[in-house]
Amino acid sequence: MSIILGISAFYHDSAAALVIDGVVVAAAQEERFTRKKHDSSFPQQAIEFCLTQVGREIDEIDHVVFYEKPFLKFERILETHLAHAPRGLESFMTSIPIWLRSKLYISKIISQGLKGRYKKRILFVEHHQSHAASAFFQSPFKAAAILTVDGAGEWTTTAIGMGEDSKIQLQKELRFPDSLGLLYSAFTYFCGFRINNGEGKLMGLAPFGTPDYAQAILENLVDLQSDGSFQLNQEFFDYCIGPKMTSSKFDELFDGPPRKPESPITQREKNLAASIQFVIESVMLKIANHLYQLTKCNQLCIAGGVALNCVANGTLLRESPFNKIWVNAAPGDAGGAIGAALFVWHQILENPKNNTRVTSPFLGPKYSEIQIRDTLKQYNANFQELSFDELTDAAANDLADEKIIGWFQDRMEFGPRALGNRSILADPRPPTIQDQLNQKIKFREPFRPFAPVILEAEFEKWFSTNHSSPLMSFAARLNPNVPTTQFPGITHVDRSSRIQTIASTENPILHQLLERFRDKTACPMLVNTSFNVRGEPIVCSPEDAYRCFMKTNIDALAIGNFYLKKEDQPSLNAETLLQKPLW
Repeated sequence: MSIILGISAFYHDSAAALVIDGVVVAAAQEERFTRKKHDSSFPQQAIEFCLTQVGREIDEIDHVVFYEKPFLKFERILETHLAHAPRGLESFMTSIPIWLRSKLYISKIISQGLKGRYKKRILFVEHHQSHAASAFFQSPFKAAAILTVDGAGEWTTTAIGMGEDSKIQLQKELRFPDSLGLLYSAFTYFCGFRINNGEGKLMGLAPFGTPDYAQAILENLVDLQSDGSFQLNQEFFDYCIGPKMTSSKFDELFDGPPRKPESPITQREKNLAASIQFVIESVMLKIANHLYQLTKCNQLCIAGGVALNCVANGTLLRESPFNKIWVNAAPGDAGGAIGAALFVWHQILENPKNNTRVTSPFLGPKYSEIQIRDTLKQYNANFQELSFDELTDAAANDLADEKIIGWFQDRMEFGPRALGNRSILADPRPPTIQDQLNQKIKFREPFRPFAPVILEAEFEKWFSTNHSSPLMSFAARLNPNVPTTQFPGITHVDRSSRIQTIASTENPILHQLLERFRDKTACPMLVNTSFNVRGEPIVCSPEDAYRCFMKTNIDALAIGNFYLKKEDQPSLNAETLLQKPLW
């Protein structure tokens, strides 16, 4: 037996993953336990969960692997500052001491985090190798082309290559500062959203605008070649050495300074979002076309933060030569923990890939009936204890009555998206449901869309795609014969939706709920959004779920086989709320 612990940490979305004999048995982000969104600290609690999940101890771990190489990353940071000296002195004086004090000594930090009980050598995998491994080794493909795209790893920002059986080979790369991820983040910053957090908001804003600035971007910022390679004109950016993402020349080109966070969004921001989305899709499509010519393979795996852009992924499905595309549940940095561990198992230890097994996204904690009941009793909650048949019936009835439900079942998802175990569910048909969810449940910007979860047997009847999307990785448009007014809760202004398809084998209880809702309403889908509010990580524990339920306008909570209605619950008093703030 071989036990491998993968770790990603110290940038954003720290995580841990445990792989036993090539199977990912547990994985979680540290934020779910600390309740600090995008927590970058050492994933102490995530590691403890992974080991507890399978009843293992630190002493039993055979290999510990970190998802990138700190010395290579430090080399890039140091060389970048030296290349721009004397500019950026303030940034240099801030960042370099942090590296010299801690980030160069990852082995020591990991050893301390493992309480000194792991005595073997700690391994390090390059950042984009971790992404590539997370992409290919979790896929159902025996062979596939690989594309990794993000802000930056050590030096690499984009890589292309091939995976076959137990080996991946990255053949070409783009290097910092030429980065598609940083280009998108520059516009995220300029439009007033937080980088490494607001990129999804920018994608959601894009359909409200027109790509009026796309030509200016391509003529001034991006020197794009036919094979998808490019260079960024650094006169317009400040991310190499400065405190901002963009320079004053960027302001001049795009009609003024950056939007201030939380200020009103104007048509300029909408058009900028549409423009950069157009450019990203154009670049991704050129890279994909070149990769296909290079590999002659019909299957593609994508990872890296840019792989979370489901609209671009949908464009590749429709317009690239690839017949099948796979994006895992956590293609960003958190997923690097899984990728690093699988890289060791396959690439270093030379174990063959099992092409009949796809990694489940449900890799986090599961809570027992006793644990859930004890939590509910601590809050003096009023609940019904039901069979799962009774539970899905009760939930389907309430959903059909336009109630909004918190849905907490089985093991927590790994990755940034709720896939039906830590979800908020609603009927997609009422005309006000999107506003209601944004304003009274999620407390977020009104322009942001919601995704549907739909029975896999029916998605082609409603959406213009024949490619299933079990991990909510692709956007698709409603079929032309489906009016936008039929499902306003999941239809964006351009008729698109980030769909999640679901089969009975993937999530039986949610599949049963969808069937019963369809039988009552003739609607085979529900709104599926993450069980959290703005600024808070997705709920992990029964306590997180109950408190979020009580602090929002969610009408009912299905938690394990317990069912709670809001009107039956006692009020949470101020003392209780102060014990553990929700946000």
